[in-house]
Amino acid sequence: KDFYYITAKEAIWPILHSFPEHFTYESSDWENFQHINRLFADAACEEAADDALIWIHDYNLWLTPYYIRQKMPNVKIAFFHHTPFPAADVFNILHWREAIVDSLLCCDLCGFHIPRYVENFVSAARSLRDVSVAERNPVPAAFTPFGTALAEPDMATKLEYQGRIVNVDAFPVGTNPSYIHDMVNKPSVQQRVQDIRNDIGDNKLIVSAGRVDYVKGAREMLLCYERLLDRRPELRGNVNLIMTAVKAATGMRVYRTAQSEIEQLVGQINGRFSTLTWNAITLFTEPIPFDDLMALYKTADIAWIPPLRDGLNLVAKEYIAAHGGEDGVLVLSEFTGSAVELPDAVLTNPYSDKNMDECIDVALAMPPEEQKRRMAKMHQAITEYDVQQWANHMFREANAVIAEEPDKTLVSA
Repeated sequence: KDFYYITAKEAIWPILHSFPEHFTYESSDWENFQHINRLFADAACEEAADDALIWIHDYNLWLTPYYIRQKMPNVKIAFFHHTPFPAADVFNILHWREAIVDSLLCCDLCGFHIPRYVENFVSAARSLRDVSVAERNPVPAAFTPFGTALAEPDMATKLEYQGRIVNVDAFPVGTNPSYIHDMVNKPSVQQRVQDIRNDIGDNKLIVSAGRVDYVKGAREMLLCYERLLDRRPELRGNVNLIMTAVKAATGMRVYRTAQSEIEQLVGQINGRFSTLTWNAITLFTEPIPFDDLMALYKTADIAWIPPLRDGLNLVAKEYIAAHGGEDGVLVLSEFTGSAVELPDAVLTNPYSDKNMDECIDVALAMPPEEQKRRMAKMHQAITEYDVQQWANHMFREANAVIAEEPDKTLVSA
């Protein structure tokens, strides 16, 4: 429990998401973190041939590449980072920064969601070690090169360190649009869509789905919704917000305050505005079955995704998939990794009350033709780069590293 609940979530997680004020060092158990990583490395090495390709996932296993490299110097190692990678001046707050960078530099390929995270890693590595950029390229066409918070026009793709090349690249995780399409067309899900619509009538339905986390922007969204009902009294009784804020597991003490704040704000807003026949906000704090969640997405006129920081955000892509490129409005924080893939969303700055207010007004007023135009483009983007394409892309890049020996055995950690 200490490995995940405390060291990962109280020390590393806030730094990854650029919230150093939540960083806690004293309760962290770095020796235990090292021990767990050694166990994963040992398990991978037991399964791997001498020339295997080992694919490692996420910051919880930051040190695993180093331990594998010590035992099996000839294997090829690919690492994928599922969270943001912060700017160097934030990352370097971590007491164990050198060990982490040294381990990642043991990899043959390091993958991140978007070019900004690649650049942040390169900057951190160069601040701590004598690393040089061996190759730099314009970002692929799938990424917005400028005009939003996380945009980058170009990125490093090869680093040189101690005589070896470390490849770095951006691989934004996709969703499964065909599976979601089949799901929303199931008779049971279509009936659920109809039931939800019957319950709310002609009201505009806004859905915001996620789990409890101080990085998710729930407070900022709820305050914006409260301002909306204050600014535009004609919307009272004519708009519904359904919010999922799934509670963290018992023992995740870092999220208790965030959970309490969400529940208090929802109570405050419902207390101010709800009537006997209309609830301003419906809050779910327990997990919702996936088919019910897809029914909510399909019914929703607007998906509101407001994180202050998020590695990617698959909810945005799931909402687009559920609507099949036909209708709906996606209001998306520009501080999510997916924002640089989805410029046709209504991109919002959750740190600006004024911008948040303007964006929800735009979403509520968007005509059907513009909805279809925007959603069709975003649906094309998520269909062309789905979860299978993500995996294929990373494997292609990994195999390019080992092109002289293409028939590697894959061991995933």
